[in-house]
Formats: sequence, C-alpha cells, structure tokens
Amino acid sequence: MKQSVSSRETKCFTPRNGLFQALKQFLKLIATGEEMVKLLPFTHKLLIHRGNREKVKGELKRWEINIQWKKLFDSVRNIRGEWESGIVEAYLNGELEEENENGNAQRFLELIRRSRRGKFKIYIGMIAGVGKTYRMLSEAHDLLKNGIDVQIGYVETHGRPGTVAMLEGLPVIPRKKVFYKGKEIEEMDLETILQVHPELVIVDELAHTNVEGSRNTKRWEDVMELLDAGINVVSALNIQHIESLSEDVKSITGINVAERVPDKVLQEADEVVNIDLTAEDLITRLKAGNIYKKEKIQTALNNFFKTENILQLRELALKEVAFRVERKVESEVTPLAPAQTRREKILACVSSNEHTPRHIIRKAYRLSTRYSTSFIALHVQTPKESPDRIKLSSQRYLLNYFQLVTELGGKVEQMSSPNVTDAIVQFCKENQVTTVCMGRPAFEMPEMFFKIGRYKRFLQQLSEMRIDLIIVA
Repeated sequence: MKQSVSSRETKCFTPRNGLFQALKQFLKLIATGEEMVKLLPFTHKLLIHRGNREKVKGELKRWEINIQWKKLFDSVRNIRGEWESGIVEAYLNGELEEENENGNAQRFLELIRRSRRGKFKIYIGMIAGVGKTYRMLSEAHDLLKNGIDVQIGYVETHGRPGTVAMLEGLPVIPRKKVFYKGKEIEEMDLETILQVHPELVIVDELAHTNVEGSRNTKRWEDVMELLDAGINVVSALNIQHIESLSEDVKSITGINVAERVPDKVLQEADEVVNIDLTAEDLITRLKAGNIYKKEKIQTALNNFFKTENILQLRELALKEVAFRVERKVESEVTPLAPAQTRREKILACVSSNEHTPRHIIRKAYRLSTRYSTSFIALHVQTPKESPDRIKLSSQRYLLNYFQLVTELGGKVEQMSSPNVTDAIVQFCKENQVTTVCMGRPAFEMPEMFFKIGRYKRFLQQLSEMRIDLIIVA
C-alpha cells in the first residue's frame, strides 16, 4: 500500500503547490496508518481551498491515477472505515462547507476523534430502584449471546436478588481493593479494563466519587478514558445526579445531592435511555423489599420516595431524555438553519454573592443547550471587589462559580468597571450577545432612585439591541 502511493509522488505532486502537497501527505497518512492527529497542519490547506476542487479533479484525471485512487480508497475503507475515505471524496465533490481554516481543522479532528472513540450509552432513572442496573445486565447477556466481548467493569447490586441473579454467567473484571483510612474499599479497576480492552464494558454508578489517590477523581472521568481508548461503555445514573438539574432536585426533595455529573458527559453519549416506572409500581417494589432492606423501607417512604417527589422526579427524567433525543434529531436529521438566521449567544452575569450566581449559570447553560450554542459567564469587578479589598469568602464563591461554568462547558470573562450595567452593555455589543441572564437587582436606600434610573437605561439599551433579558430569582 505504501509503495503504491510513494511510486506516484514525483509524477503526481509538485512541491510548489501547497494544496497538492497537503493532499499527498493526507493520503500517505491514511494509507500508512499513522496517527491521524498529525493531519492538523495539512487539513488547513486541504479543506479550505474550495475554489481549487475542480483543479484537483482535473489534475488527478490528467495524471491518470484514477485506478490508483480507487485502490487507495478501497484499502482505507478496509483499514479505517468509510468516513475516512469519504472525507476526501466529499471535499472533491464540494460537499464540505467552509467557514475558516481553524473551524475546518477543528471539525475534521472532531470527526477523527469520534471515529476512534467507543460508543457510549446511558440509562437514566428518576430514582433508585427503577431497574437501570437490571436492564444493563440484561443487555449484556443479549450481547454476549451474539458474540460480543462484554465485561462487567463495575456493578452495584445493592443486594437485590433479581440483580444478583442477572450477574450469573457474565464475565466480571475483579475490582481493585484499596485501603483508605484503615478500611478496605473496592473500586473499579480501570487499568485492568484498559489492558483487557473488551469490546464493551458495563460501568454502574456513573456519578460515583473515587477514593482519594485514584487515577481519576470521578467515575465518569474513568468512563471518558475508556471511551477514548476505543472501548464501548454502557452506564447508568439517576436524574438527581445531573449537574444542571441539582437545584430543581433540591427544591423537590429538600436534599442537596453531593455527587453530580457534568452535563457535558450526557452530551458525549450516543444514546440516552429512560427507565420509567409509575409511582405506584415503584412504591410497590419498595414495600416488597426489592429496593432496600426492610429496616430502610419506612425511612425511604417518609423521605425521597414520597409519591409527590417521585412524580416530579419522573417528569424531570422524561423531559431530560426527550430533550436529548430532540438535540440528536436537530444535529443529525434537521437541515442546517439559513446563514442569515441570528446565532444565539447566551450571557450569564455573575457576581460574588453567595447563592444566586449558581442559579444564573445553570439557567444560562440550559438555555444554551436548547439553542445548540455556548454560553459566557461575565463577572464585572467593581472597585469594592479589587484584589486588595475583596473578602476571602467572596473570592472563594467566585472561584467556585468559575469552576462550575467550566464544568458546564462555558467560558469565563472578567471586566473592571465602576458601573456594572454599562460594562454588561459594552460586552453585549462587542460579543453579539442575544440573551442576558442575571439576578434580581437590589434597590436600597439612599441610592435607590439613582439605581432605578440607571437600571431603566440598561433595559432600554438591551431593548434597542434586541437582547432578551431573563431575571433569575
């Protein structure tokens, strides 16, 4: 294969033409099986010279290498899959739309990454005991019968008889035993899974926090590493563990769930499946001892498993999965919007207050996902918040908010100004913001009337720029 390409190099390509040199290097990299990440310097040239497609086709025909070309693509299909050969064909056929050099290269590299990456399936439940783990194990049995190399990486049965029985007959990678604070703890053995490299691995409890000193802090990070290694993963979590829904869950149950999964993890999933039960069926299962031991049943009924809680959590789970399906349809089925359509850009205005910014950030994130766009978190530093005057507690709040923004895939921006609203307006003008999310303004004496006037001017400016304003309580 390598010889067939190199034998034509001197005849088909000339050093003085950057486009043909890029094409040559592209074909060599594919044909020789080298790391595709090396394509970055060449895709800049290959993918942006849209006007030269016909010239490339003409030169290929003139040099009579059509047979060689077909052989190469046939080999690539066998080695790497159809998309890698199709990317050049699409280029020559004018099917690739260009925005700029960096954009093309990044999209191309994303295609490369996803082609090599393992497939990711997540089962979501409204609450513990709906049957997520049982469903995963049932699927594992079906795949095993069909000749798929399935391994159990980590499954938590919670002593439930039905789930324990489903483990029988499935190959299990033994857990790693770790001593922590004088106790022996069992964790998923990530290193062994990577070494064994099964076709598919079952990983339960996606939101789990690994023991201190582990390779990764969270189990979802372990899963990302498995996917990057080309291993397919089936996992599960409950709705209360999704980061952007934590406030909703707290308002429903009164419980602040500590172990959470960033929404970006769900965005990486190829398939999200809801495991649904009616509230009556779930409570029946609980009372029958199929979820918790007898001594815990009444406590569960009095707290998390109240009928009203179950109904609201069920609604959240159904909406979340429906939203993920909608996003998938929009990205894979729905045609691209016209170029003249206004691109949504969401801005979250973050202060150093203790509570409100978290709500604002999560609201901005949810909006950005609805519009299939990104969001920005802006903090306007007033003279009172200068490095030498700001309180340590306020600094900690800000750092935590910035970390949350990063976890949700947003971008953090900071400005210094004595007038917060003027700074927001300036930022909106410079960055074509379409929606602003901010907290409720505080009007206190003696400057109340001055602040009200400034706020009215702020609203007027946003209206003139056709920017939507969302006030988060």
